[in-house]
Amino acid sequence: MKKLEDYVRSIPDFPEPGIIFRDVTSILQDADGLHLAIEGLMESLKDVDYDVVVGPESRGFIFGVPVAYEAGKGFVPVRKKGKLPCETISAEYDLEYGSAVIEMHKDSIQPGQKVVIIDDLIATGGTIEAIIGLIEQLGGQVVKICFVMELAGLKGREKLSGYDVESLITYEGK
Repeated sequence: MKKLEDYVRSIPDFPEPGIIFRDVTSILQDADGLHLAIEGLMESLKDVDYDVVVGPESRGFIFGVPVAYEAGKGFVPVRKKGKLPCETISAEYDLEYGSAVIEMHKDSIQPGQKVVIIDDLIATGGTIEAIIGLIEQLGGQVVKICFVMELAGLKGREKLSGYDVESLITYEGK
C-alpha cells in the first residue's frame, strides 16, 4: 500500500533554481491519495475536542470541508480581502514579496469556541499566524493546527509555537 508522500509530485527548480516544489494537486487527483490525506487529518484529530474547522482559501477549503463534514462540525472559510459578503474582520500579513489581507465573517466564531485550523501546507507560517489572530480576536480558542505538508526548512512552525501543530508529511528543505 502506498503512503501519502508517494502521491506528492516533486518538481525540481520551480519556481526558481534550487527549489523543489511539492505539488499537492497530485494527492487530490488520485482517489487513494485524497482518501489517505483526509483519513490522516481525521486521525490527527481523533482525541481533540473542537467545535469548528477553519480553513484558508483555497486548499484549506479542499482539506478542511471533508474533515468538518466527517466530524459533524461546521466549517469557517478565511478568504482574501473583499470576497466575503457580510461584515468582516481582517488581518494583514507579510508575504515573501509584499503583503496580503485575509478576512473572516465577524460572526463566524463565537466566544469560547474551540477551533481547529486545517491547510495544505505550512511554509513560513505567516498566513496561519494571521488566522490565529482573527480567531482569537473573535474569542475563539485554537486547539489544533493540521497540515498535509510542512516545509520545515522555512521554519513556519516557530511562528506557531505555543499551539498544537501537526503535519502529515514533513520535508526538511524549503
